[in-house]
Amino acid sequence: MDLSGAFSPENLAFLMKGFYVTLEVAVISIIFSFIIGGILGTIRFTKVPVISQIVVVIVETIRNLPLLLIILFTYFALPEIGINFSITVSAIVALVVFESSMIAEIVRGGLNSIEKGQMEAARSSGLTYLQALRKVILPQALKRMVPNLVSQFISLLKDTSLAVIISLPELLHNAKIIQAQSSQYVIPIFILVAIIYFVVNYALSLVAKRLELKQA
Repeated sequence: MDLSGAFSPENLAFLMKGFYVTLEVAVISIIFSFIIGGILGTIRFTKVPVISQIVVVIVETIRNLPLLLIILFTYFALPEIGINFSITVSAIVALVVFESSMIAEIVRGGLNSIEKGQMEAARSSGLTYLQALRKVILPQALKRMVPNLVSQFISLLKDTSLAVIISLPELLHNAKIIQAQSSQYVIPIFILVAIIYFVVNYALSLVAKRLELKQA
């Protein structure tokens, strides 16, 4: 192994550039998937006629597809019908589509975990259904969802590595370019990448555990 060559300032800077892309894609995807997933999960919970059934079909279909297929479809298939995205946007769109369906289930489960009497009490106090949902049910449910949401966000961060298939210049992609320079770089570079992923995801998992303990 050539540690000095693998960990040269140029290589480390290139690797950190890829890590920045990983974080950027992950953060943007988390924000949009949380918003969209929250809306879809709430619609499923409210059981609005027709709309809820459509959402169920969409969510269940996406949840049972591999993320890699969605990434490939977004980047290679959509241009065939005139929808063109850059590599970064394709990765974000694919992640948002997939993760939104996962978060929708977390939101629906969180809302269902609130006792039905809470809604009845809120309605009896004069609140409309939507007001009761927004002011009473959602705040309580969100506290219960947080640990699961954080765990899902950890999965999302790791899933960004799948975008290497479309050459997104993220952490793993840049690591592959560096290790291709010399066979002596393979082990140290991939060990470093593993450490980076572990540190970030472990820190997030500790946050999830602490939040879970607070809910106990």
